[in-house]
Amino acid sequence: MELKYAENTPKNAKEILESLSQNVNLAKDLVGECDKENQPVSDTELRSTIAQLEGVVKDIGECLCLIPSATFGGQEYAETAVRSLSDEMQNVHFEVKQPQVLETKVLEPQISFASEQPKKLQMPIESSQTSQEPIESDLYSVDIDVSFFTESSESLSMPHIVDFLKITSDRSQWQHENINKSLTTLPHVAHYMEPLYDTFFCPLTKQIMDDPVTIENGVTYERKAITEWFETFNHLEDIICPTTGMKLTSRVLSTNVALKTTIEEWKDRNEATRIKVARAALSLASSDSMILEAVRDLQHICKRKRYNKFQVLSVGILPLLIKLLGYKDIDVRCGTLELLRQLAEDDEGKEMIANIMDISTLIELLSSSHQPVQHASLLFLHELSRSQALGEKIGSATGAILMLIRIKYNRDVDSFASQKADEILKNLERYPYNIKQMAEYGFLEPLLNHLTEGFAEVQMEMASYLGEIVLGNDGQTYVAERASPTLVKMLQSGDTITRKAAFKALAQISSYLPNGGILVKAGIVQIMAEEMFTRRMYDEPMNSTKEAAAILANILEAGAEHDSIQVNTHGHKLSSDYAIYNIIYMLKNSTPDELNINLIRILLCLTNSPNSMETIISVVNETEASYTLIELINNPHEQLGVAAIKLLITLAPHVGNTLAERLCKTGGQPEDLIDSPTETNHITEKQAVSAKFLAKLPQQNLTLNLALLNKNVVPTILQKIFLVQRSGTRTSKHATVYLEGLVGILVRFTTTLYEPQILSLARTHNLTLVFTELLMKTSCDEVQRLSAIGLENLSLESINLSRPPQIKKTKSTKLFQLPKLLSSSSSKGRKIPTLCPVHRGVCSSESTFCLIDAKAVERLLACLDHENVEVVEASLAAICTLLDDTLDVNRSVSLLSELNAIPHILNVVKVHKQEGLWQKSFWMIEKFLVKGGNKSASDISQDRLLPASLVSVFHHGDGSTRQMAENILRHLNRMPNPSTTYYTM
Repeated sequence: MELKYAENTPKNAKEILESLSQNVNLAKDLVGECDKENQPVSDTELRSTIAQLEGVVKDIGECLCLIPSATFGGQEYAETAVRSLSDEMQNVHFEVKQPQVLETKVLEPQISFASEQPKKLQMPIESSQTSQEPIESDLYSVDIDVSFFTESSESLSMPHIVDFLKITSDRSQWQHENINKSLTTLPHVAHYMEPLYDTFFCPLTKQIMDDPVTIENGVTYERKAITEWFETFNHLEDIICPTTGMKLTSRVLSTNVALKTTIEEWKDRNEATRIKVARAALSLASSDSMILEAVRDLQHICKRKRYNKFQVLSVGILPLLIKLLGYKDIDVRCGTLELLRQLAEDDEGKEMIANIMDISTLIELLSSSHQPVQHASLLFLHELSRSQALGEKIGSATGAILMLIRIKYNRDVDSFASQKADEILKNLERYPYNIKQMAEYGFLEPLLNHLTEGFAEVQMEMASYLGEIVLGNDGQTYVAERASPTLVKMLQSGDTITRKAAFKALAQISSYLPNGGILVKAGIVQIMAEEMFTRRMYDEPMNSTKEAAAILANILEAGAEHDSIQVNTHGHKLSSDYAIYNIIYMLKNSTPDELNINLIRILLCLTNSPNSMETIISVVNETEASYTLIELINNPHEQLGVAAIKLLITLAPHVGNTLAERLCKTGGQPEDLIDSPTETNHITEKQAVSAKFLAKLPQQNLTLNLALLNKNVVPTILQKIFLVQRSGTRTSKHATVYLEGLVGILVRFTTTLYEPQILSLARTHNLTLVFTELLMKTSCDEVQRLSAIGLENLSLESINLSRPPQIKKTKSTKLFQLPKLLSSSSSKGRKIPTLCPVHRGVCSSESTFCLIDAKAVERLLACLDHENVEVVEASLAAICTLLDDTLDVNRSVSLLSELNAIPHILNVVKVHKQEGLWQKSFWMIEKFLVKGGNKSASDISQDRLLPASLVSVFHHGDGSTRQMAENILRHLNRMPNPSTTYYTM
């Protein structure tokens, strides 16, 4: 068949088309041979098929040869498309298998989606019977439906272009096989293009005209171009036609309606065809340049006319574009994003994109390290965010709002991206749940703006969100300042739902302690007090007392100065009898556990004020509040029990004996407070505060001590002390408090040793040795202090318990005289007990609680170097028990000197300045000076810092301490001795 070419036909296009023509001619020859050999071939069907092939080749040739470079993106694009066709066609041949059947067979058809990808994707070939209907010969309306498959597009309907077939020239094979009438088609790869006409071009711009106008001499130009030409002439008579050079007398421009309509129709047909060609190019994806040219061509098409966007979407290009978002070439990704943005400018485009595209893919591109990709992604997302329907989908995409907030706050890095992210976030505010997410990620302005400026329904929803989210510390104060006035108004004038949301938000805001002062200034305290004491809305389904108590407790725990806070218009203060009586009355009669917890929290805060504490103590003594609090210890709600015990611990120094007596009258108490944990790493807060409560009650309360003794709690206490010491206090955050409480309970028994049962208990469990080991084996200051106190109490009792050994006297030596041999042997076997040098009697750590026998003195002296003043003072007090005047002080001083006690005592004077420590230290130093002889005096006098401390106390100390300092200075010859001789006249 003969082919005709245009002047601009690419060389390789000519070669390919000629090859296709030769294959068609070859098919004719083969059919002729079949006729000669009487092969049973249907002439009608076969010749119809060959006619179709001839039409295909002819039409394709004309289309590709007529492609103008200006309208299709360049000659290179046309050559790339033809080259792609050629690669596919070379693998197709006709094969004769069955009588009256002409069949095409594909040899390894493969299409590369990107030139960089080494692995090719196989393209399945779909067989179909060749239709006997003639192919349309109209150059501009050819459509042949052939399925096109890619690796992920089996369910997508693709646009189709004319099939290209290449028939192999192996004629010998045809002589031995039958012909099949069906043809197997390959993917379409090109479309017809609309031819151009010279009349379409403006003589001035050489471009296709958009608004053609005709001047007086009949020549047509682009309106803008000829107008600018006319403006170059200063006078009307000078104007000439740029094409003919004729002078013009008028500037009147007449729209060439016919030409304008023709050009517009040509553009529509041409663009429809270009859309199909671009779709085929995107389907093949043979090279980066081919994809990029197709995408850019579609951009120009969509930009010219809105209807073109609908055409692009209707032919199934959208799935291909979305797939290209993962393409490795940056230019392709940017171009695709821009094209998608254009398609999304209409509501129909947004809807189709929303149905097909996974927004998460777009969100991933926001974090691209390539700025153009990030900018293009933001512009596309900005267009999508204009749709309220898509706002929810964007906000629900994982990490979308968080990424946008991060980009928004990086203004210094990229101001354009920051601005676009901010605009997107503003669009997303139309969906309330997005506002909540923004607040959770630290962007609080949208929520606060809607809360303070929105309608009542919006304010209610924002307040509810504010109560749900957990705010970071950075924004807590800002939220309190912005939201408090609005929330107050909502409480005072809102309905039940609105008030509930406001309470919820205030509870969240008040939980951040630094906000307490802000809420006090906003008048929240008075409102909460009125809610608790005055407001009685029986027709309101919500009981606000619990919420009000929680908010008030949060504010007070923040350190608000409650003595000056008014709770009503009558001038009552929060620390007044009115408020406290109401709180305790509510505590007694309220049933919700949460309300009781918050009421106790309020009372705990009020105990920090002396005035409030005095009122609380008075109310507790006058009412049954102490019984109520003690009964709450057994409440199954553990947090309520903990709160009640904490309040009892605070009240114990003031009404401790009352609490102890009532505790012993409560069923299951006090032994239930010694709840033994099965494992030390499971020590609960309630177990810790319970032990602490028993330790804080008056230690000399004999009723409570005997109750504990009778319940046999001491073995349990000793066992748990051992377990905590063995595992360490780090195993549980409550272990330290628990250990302190257990040791404190043991100290209780050392204060009532006059009771025989308790004395026996102390001896049975050898408490002297227990406290001595605790001094050495613990690093807890409070445990060391309590142990020293326990040793002091036990040592004071040693004075009464240590007795000289008793020797029984015989009534009559003659009557009871034994034989010498028996008497001698009996005397030799008798063991004479060793006397304590200090207590001058028979002593032991177990029976008389002797500190010397327990080796406790060394431990106590080591504690004098402790940084904690209370530990030092307790240790000094325990050592002082060995210098009592009823003991052998000389031997005590000698013993302490041997243990190097003087440097430890002098160090206490040098390091600490507390009055109580100085009294005990000076008292001991004076004992050493008086009873210790020259060596002790020499050791003390050699300390260079002691005189300065003594002089300071002599000038500024109280009476007893000053007298001790004066005595020591006199012993050190720093002051004259008073004269004992008086002369009279």
